[in-house]
Amino acid sequence: MPKLEGFEFWSRTLGGARHVVAPMVDQSELAWRLLSRRHGAQLCYTPMLHAQVFVRDANYRKENLYCDVCPEDRPLIVQFCANDPEVFVQAALLAQDYCDAIDLNLGCPQMIAKRGHYGAFLQEEWDLLQRMILLAHEKLSVPVTCKIRVFPEIDKTVRYAQMLEKAGCQLLTVHGRTKEQKGPLSGTASWEHIKAVRKAVAIPVFANGNIQCLRDVERCIQDTGVQGVMSAEGNLHNPALFEGRSPAVWELAEEYLDIVRQHPCPLSYVRAHLFKLWHHTLQVHQQLREELAKVKTLEGIAAVSQELKLRCQEDISRQKEGEKPSGGLPFFHWICQPYFRPGPKEESKENGGARSKRALEEEEGTTDVLSKNKQKKKLRNPHKTFDPSLKPKYAKCDQCGNPKGNRCVFNLCRGCCKKRAFKETADCPGHGLLFKTKLERSLAWKGAQPRLQEPQQAGPGEPGGFPEVVGSALA
Repeated sequence: MPKLEGFEFWSRTLGGARHVVAPMVDQSELAWRLLSRRHGAQLCYTPMLHAQVFVRDANYRKENLYCDVCPEDRPLIVQFCANDPEVFVQAALLAQDYCDAIDLNLGCPQMIAKRGHYGAFLQEEWDLLQRMILLAHEKLSVPVTCKIRVFPEIDKTVRYAQMLEKAGCQLLTVHGRTKEQKGPLSGTASWEHIKAVRKAVAIPVFANGNIQCLRDVERCIQDTGVQGVMSAEGNLHNPALFEGRSPAVWELAEEYLDIVRQHPCPLSYVRAHLFKLWHHTLQVHQQLREELAKVKTLEGIAAVSQELKLRCQEDISRQKEGEKPSGGLPFFHWICQPYFRPGPKEESKENGGARSKRALEEEEGTTDVLSKNKQKKKLRNPHKTFDPSLKPKYAKCDQCGNPKGNRCVFNLCRGCCKKRAFKETADCPGHGLLFKTKLERSLAWKGAQPRLQEPQQAGPGEPGGFPEVVGSALA
């Protein structure tokens, strides 16, 4: 049977899916996908998998895909990150029998993607991407799709999408943010970019960004003309988003935990999901946040979730008639609802432009508000300070810029000092490197050893020689 492409692939293989759960690292595992499907999701992606690890590690393949095979978990798209055409295709060939399409991640904006040279940090390397998509399109028995982020310029984003389509991409997911829009600088996704891409290509397009409820889904489809809408953050806080419902948190938490008992996954995934689901309630009952963070078993997590349910029911029983939700929430804290990430503080006009995350952290350090990580460090060490002006100043290594050793004879850090001392056969007492001293001791020890005279070998029959061989003893 020939491989389906474009709109035929979307309508027949994917069933014309409009409600899509995004690929989320450590979050879109099988149990969560099944929960989402029960509540209106029509298509799911696996978490992003590393193509190179998938090729070389059989356990990684087993844990992340092969053991997660489930008839109810279709249609399913497997997403890989990769930067080598051959490796990407090898990984895809190993996965294609377990899914309906292979997706190439070109949207991850995180620092780990920058270090690994994948995700959104490949978006300027069009020749490489063309080769990756073209080879996958030729070799695979299932379609290849892409998930991208936009460029600041709409016309460049359109040309980027057209290039991927020409190379063989059969479905495109467009996240309407640039790779710089992340964390506190996320801002609003641009549906204008998505709309322009949809008009410019002849393959199905999914939109990603600004989706918090079913009304957003409907409005996005109407405004952009896309075939489907993908949700990540909105889905994590309300898996019933595509149903248009906002149920009590404990209803979905209990259902998810029941699925996890049937389809186990790492406890860290479960804990992360419960933190998202109970996010608003944990702002009220903060003592249970620590309990949820500490428990070491699935039943322990379930017990904390049950306690949160009881606390919420007590809050409901004390609720006064006509009382409104606190904290500016649209619903009371025990109801599944969106979480709106706080943006950066308004910047003064003279500075202009977006500030870096480091600049925001430094600004926060000057106030009484500390990040969660800094609060934990403060608990472990009450005397710790985060004031940049009080941090000790270190002299830098002359070669790499790392802090140099205070007593290094070369004014280098230990790593650079070791290389130089070895090359020059020198000592650096400051770093405890004694290459010269050890060589001198070795030569001195060899010179002190008495030379042993080699004994002269005697002939057969002579004193100390070999005995004569008589007759045919050697025959």
